[in-house]
Amino acid sequence: MNMLQHSKIYVAGHRGLVGSAIVRRLEAEGCRNLLLRTHKELDLIDQSEVRSFFEQERPEIVVLAAAKVGGILANSIYPGEFIYENLMIQSNIINWSQKTGVKRLLFLGSSCIYPKLSPQPMKEEYLLSGPLEPTNDAYAVAKIAGIKMCESYNKQFNTSYLSVMPTNLYGPGDNFDLEKSHVLPALIRKFHEAKERGAREVVVWGTGSPRREFLHVDDMAAACVYFLGLPDTNYKDLVLKLKPCLINIGMGKDITIKELAELVKEIVGFKGQIVFDTDKPDGTPQKLLDISRMNKLGWKAKISLRAGIAETYGWYKKSVQEL
Repeated sequence: MNMLQHSKIYVAGHRGLVGSAIVRRLEAEGCRNLLLRTHKELDLIDQSEVRSFFEQERPEIVVLAAAKVGGILANSIYPGEFIYENLMIQSNIINWSQKTGVKRLLFLGSSCIYPKLSPQPMKEEYLLSGPLEPTNDAYAVAKIAGIKMCESYNKQFNTSYLSVMPTNLYGPGDNFDLEKSHVLPALIRKFHEAKERGAREVVVWGTGSPRREFLHVDDMAAACVYFLGLPDTNYKDLVLKLKPCLINIGMGKDITIKELAELVKEIVGFKGQIVFDTDKPDGTPQKLLDISRMNKLGWKAKISLRAGIAETYGWYKKSVQEL
């Protein structure tokens, strides 16, 4: 951790759900030399802008948390944008990190990189072992390319670039747009608005049977800072020995969408009924990460799902009142 405190750290995507949590965690750990740029200040899709930034600022550590993200609906409507923007962002950052001597880079992916019908729980070794989920394959392919780019640069240029794959994340600062959000923030908003209107029912997409794992974003941030702060020998050993060079970050347990909807309903205090629209897609049947590699490396999540949802709902209510 002392190494991080004295390093120049660039957090790409610092305004996003994960990036902002990582910044909070780094600041809490005493890191004061943080490089932060908004999209207006630095367009990560523009190679010339990224090159100028890296050549001028020369960060020592990079956290690549910038990405275009969304749920099933957004991925279905904008697949071209998802694959193009994510490929460009990560390619520019990884490439210019190498060219300017960045010591460590942490690439944040997503559990959607694993095959749709992957054995459960999903081990890191299952990457590229089967077809992807069609509803988000464009995003997944981009993220897989990022993992492989990090591995390829490590092999050719002797860099130290590590990838971490979080499960479904949620928490303060999440996207609650019903068209673009993931399932948990969408449910929080739906139940809250239904409660405010005095509605009799809330409609939830799909059958409610798919199982999903959820991790509070503050836990994710803690994991990222933990791995970034490992001593040089331990960190380099990870990069050299992990095959593939990635670590799953999760809770190690999942819940059905039906159970999740009932939990959110209880926490929000909605008294009506839940109706499942079975004409809408379910997506992948189950997405549970195998976190044995993470646990062996000495890190475990701490925030329970109930406590995390309650905190997130409190943040959402406050943000709505401030609008």
